[in-house]
Formats: sequence, C-alpha cells, structure tokens
Amino acid sequence: MKKQAMLWERLDKSNVRCNLCSHHCQIPEGGFGFCGMRKNIEGELFTFAYGEVIANHVDPIEKKPFYHFLPGSYSYSIATIGCNFHCPFCQNWTISQVSVRNGEMEGYELKPEEVVREAIRNNCKSISYTYTEPTVFFEYAYDTAKLAKEKRLYNTFVTNGFMTKEAINEIKPYLDAANVDLKFFSDASYKSVCKGSLQPVLDSIRNFKEAGVWVEVTTLVIPGENDSDEELRNMARFIFDVDKEMPWHISRYHPDFRYSESGPPPTPVGTLERALKIGKEEGLSYVYLGNIADQADTLCPGCGETLVTRQGFSAKTTKSFKSGECQKCNRSIEGVWKD
Repeated sequence: MKKQAMLWERLDKSNVRCNLCSHHCQIPEGGFGFCGMRKNIEGELFTFAYGEVIANHVDPIEKKPFYHFLPGSYSYSIATIGCNFHCPFCQNWTISQVSVRNGEMEGYELKPEEVVREAIRNNCKSISYTYTEPTVFFEYAYDTAKLAKEKRLYNTFVTNGFMTKEAINEIKPYLDAANVDLKFFSDASYKSVCKGSLQPVLDSIRNFKEAGVWVEVTTLVIPGENDSDEELRNMARFIFDVDKEMPWHISRYHPDFRYSESGPPPTPVGTLERALKIGKEEGLSYVYLGNIADQADTLCPGCGETLVTRQGFSAKTTKSFKSGECQKCNRSIEGVWKD
C-alpha cells in the first residue's frame, strides 16, 4: 500500500532526502532508497511498507528477546518486507531481503486498527514490530502504536538501531521497549558486512535510553567475525557506560542465507560462555545466553536469588520477586514488570 512517507525533505524540484534512517538516502525522481521500499514520485517521498504484513504471529515476549519486559506475556508480532541492512547471515532473509524496488510485492492487508484488535483478541500485552526492520515500515508501526496506546497495549521495536534521532523522537511517545542488535564493535565490519555503520547504532541505544524507552541489547556472536575478546569487551564496556542494568543477550549463530554454504560454523558454546564471563567482568548486571538452553534465568545481582525462571520461551517469576524488587535483599531490579 502506497502512503506518504514521514521524515523526508525536498532538496530541489525533483530530488528528496530521506531522514528516517542513517543512510540519509538522496533519491532522484523515480528512484528508491537503499531499503527498496521508499520511492520518490514526482518530488515527494512515498512508502510502500504500509498496511500489508508478510508475517503476523502471537509470540512469547521472551522470543524477541525481552527478559526484563513483561516476562511470561505474549506479544502480537508483525512485519512487512524490507530492510535497510544487507546482512549475509540474516535468519529472516526470505522476508527482509526482498523489496518493492525488485518487484516483490508480497504480503496481505492488515490495517493498524486490525492489528490492535487482533492483539487484544489474542490476549497480548504488547505489539512487537519485528522479524524485519521496523524502521523500514515506520509509518505503519507509528500509526499502529498510537492506536495500541489508546487501548492500553505496550509497543516494542526489535531493530538494528540504524534509525535517526528524529525517528526515535517521533515514535518515543508510543514506544515502550526496544531490543537493539549490536552486531559488531567495528565500523569497518558494519560497512563491509551489513552495508551500515557503527556510530548510528551506538547513538540509537543512547537515544532510546534518554527517551525513556526500555532497552535490551542483542549480539549474535559469529566465529571469526565478532568473537574476539577485544570486540566483546568493547561491547560490554559500551553497554556499561550507557547503563550497567541494561540486559545484554549473547546469541548463538548458525549459518543461514549467504553463509549457509560458505560462512563460519555454528558458534561454539564455549565462545558464548567466554562472552558471558567478559560481560560479568565488565560489570554488567544482566548477561544472558541465547539459542542454547542454559543461562536464561534472571538472578538478583545483589544476592544471587533466582527471580525469573525460563525454559524455552516460557518464563515464570518466583516468590522471591515482587513489584520489581528482590524480596530477599530488597534490591530494585530494573525493567518493566507486570502490574
């Protein structure tokens, strides 16, 4: 569905600049931005990522992953096609790496009010804009999130963090949580592997935090690409500098998309355990391992009491945890917890 885009400016009679993500694409008449979903039509910018989903599911919030945001609840999760990164290891590449520019008009209509209705009907506490990059379907997410807030639903982004501060400022009145992928701590790697850059991602993590949005960070650890002690330690130090209470999810990679045949092998569990140790050494209160069975429970950093137990994507708070506080040592546990 074609819709007037948000966050753009006219450069002259025929050229426009998109200010939604940090590519800041300058788009000539008839051209598309890097994402292949935003087009300059007669000197105005339009999005084709509106109102047509390629995926909609009811997911446990832990699947996003969020571990300090309404644990044990369900989130109505939606996506359109398209992305502003071209990661060769993308695990959702069949929907993220297609675009209108390439003539791949996939999806089915689901209006914002229908998304909200379905979330309520399925007893979801939140709506998650996920699977592909929500920045690309920003207008759709924005309109849906506004309606969701009116119905007392929460909204979450699962994002690569490559949006502009202007985009964060637009969505912040309606956005409650963001899980940001921190893929590398190397600008060169971002540019060569994902066709992005590092600094905008770091800025987004800070900007979300300053905007009052609950933030968790995820790193997919890929052998030989981002698994050195130095890179993992730099990531942990950055997160600590923003907020040592910010959860860091360290996830196990498996070959997919362009890495299926020629990419690195799956991440050894020992590498994840080393990353966990580094995160703890750097002072992070909450470090979790993803895509493996262990290290998923939430423990009190003060006394070590188990507060939230997890098995698979299910979560259950214990008697030791109430109203965001450890009942054993009275330590406040950062997050967004059930009423």
